[in-house]
Amino acid sequence: MSDYHNLVKSLSGEDILTQFQDITPIAHRPNSKSSEVSTEDSKAFSGHDEEQIKLMNENCIVLDYNDNVVGTATKKTCHLLTNIERGLLHRAFSCFIFDDKGKLLLQKRAAEKITFPMLWTNTCCSHPLSIDDEIGDVSNTNLQANIDSVINACIRKLDHELGIPTNELQNNGKFHFLNRIHYMAPCNDPENTWGEHEIDYILIYKITKGKFITINQNYNEVDDYMWVNKECFQEMLKDADNFQFTPWFKIICENYLFKWWDQLNDLSNVENDHNIYRMI
Repeated sequence: MSDYHNLVKSLSGEDILTQFQDITPIAHRPNSKSSEVSTEDSKAFSGHDEEQIKLMNENCIVLDYNDNVVGTATKKTCHLLTNIERGLLHRAFSCFIFDDKGKLLLQKRAAEKITFPMLWTNTCCSHPLSIDDEIGDVSNTNLQANIDSVINACIRKLDHELGIPTNELQNNGKFHFLNRIHYMAPCNDPENTWGEHEIDYILIYKITKGKFITINQNYNEVDDYMWVNKECFQEMLKDADNFQFTPWFKIICENYLFKWWDQLNDLSNVENDHNIYRMI
């Protein structure tokens, strides 16, 4: 294990609440998507898009090493590299939408994004929030409740980022939970301000044969999108001059994606894996 792995593993819920003063304990969490704007954000957000700055006030779910809910903190707090280097960890999801011909929907993150702008990635990557229908089981005993809550968050963000209507997602296909991946990655932004440290719930959404989804992208979130078959995507991965990818997406591609792609017709052998796979 790396030193960083050992650090994160060593932090109890009490340690996390003691060391990170901006975290609200779960018993006192606000049941709201966002917190008030901080007056101390001017340096970290200098030059960034106003809509994206507002989103950095969303209330993310803070975790311990075992994916137990400890409390809530803003997206800004969870993504500051100084906090990540001290072990702060939050919950996230990554969704992969496949059509009925086995093509994967990719998106290119908008230039306005504060973290990892203009990189290609999977269909949707975001965070469940500290609200009743997304926080899951705060007693930390029911993984299925967490999965259901993450799916709720995913539906919300697919609408926000790609304009996919909720009723289509509910009626034109099915979500499958694959596993959880624990990873850390700096953003490599010019000021070395931001990063990711997440337990990432992996979801595949399969569109039912003969059905479709409508895409009406939010250009503040998504610069471009495309549907790709496996062979086309493998060529994209080799073309570093024209396609750069987010770190979590590269981890998933290197370890899992093509195995899942080959089993799209029957995911029963790879879904509902309760393990957390550590990439730190």
